[in-house]
Order: sequence, then structure tokens, then C-alpha cells
Amino acid sequence: MLPETDIDIITYAYYDSPVGILKIGGTDQYITEISFASSASESVNNQSSSSPILHKCTEQLIEYFSGTRQVFDIPYHQRGTEFQEKVWAKLSEITYGATYSYSDLAKKLGDPKVIRAAAAANGKNKLMILVPCHRVIGADRSLVGYAGGMPVKKWLLQHEFRIKHGVQTLF
Repeated sequence: MLPETDIDIITYAYYDSPVGILKIGGTDQYITEISFASSASESVNNQSSSSPILHKCTEQLIEYFSGTRQVFDIPYHQRGTEFQEKVWAKLSEITYGATYSYSDLAKKLGDPKVIRAAAAANGKNKLMILVPCHRVIGADRSLVGYAGGMPVKKWLLQHEFRIKHGVQTLF
């Protein structure tokens, strides 16, 4: 992760992915956001940037969705509290095709009592897929909380399990 200055100019690109239109934001040096476009017209009404980093991110997302990429190598940064940034760093350690429970995440953070705080920080992640918050599930292995909605979370997890393990249905 790289530092972000107050003078960085963020530009956007849009990618019509298998799970919906993704809005990709970034500076000339790093990605700052991957989220859903608020509406289909948002991507049509906004000119996409030709920034090399946004182009590279889009290419890597295409590879991810096609099943040929399991690890991203794009510089990224998102601002948050020290605790949030610690949580996001731990999320980045969850390997493709694997999951953590919120309890596992809290333990990895060094304090099993921070489950709710870790869940809240997970929910503040602005770099979906790149920082894989979708890989955190309930202790009973159920699908819980995802800003993109449960159908998208389920699709992403099934996609990764199918590519990594040959498993057709996870949930």
C-alpha cells in the first residue's frame, strides 16, 4: 500500500463485469476504489479515464473473472483508521479460494474479542475483490454481510472455489 496525498487526482474507469458494472478509481500511482457503479447510466454518463493504472486494473479484473488470475499485483491504497488498515491488510492475506470467519479474522488480528470491530472495518473496505472482503463468512460457514449483496458474494466465492478446487457449488 502506498501513501495518499491531499493533491492526488482520482480518475475513474468502468468495467462491465459478470457481477455488475464496477467503478474503478485511482491516481497515477495506485488504485483507491473498486465499487459498484451507482447506476448503469453512471458509467455511460462519465468518460472513462485512459490512465495506465486503471487500464492495468481493468485487465487484471478481466483475468480474475475469466479464471486466469488469482493474485493481483496492482499498487493500491485506501485511507482508514489504523485499525481499519490493519484489518484490510489481513483481508489481503486470505488466499484465492479460501475463506475466514469473522472469528478467524479477529484471531489473526491478535485479539479474539474484536470480532464486531473487524466486521465493521471489513464493511468499510472500498477495494472490493482487490482486498477480498467477500472471503469473510460466518463462523457457521454461512454467507453474511457484503456491500455488493449476497448474490454477488455467493457468485464470487463459487467462482473462486470452482477455479481453485474444481468445486461447482459452495453455498
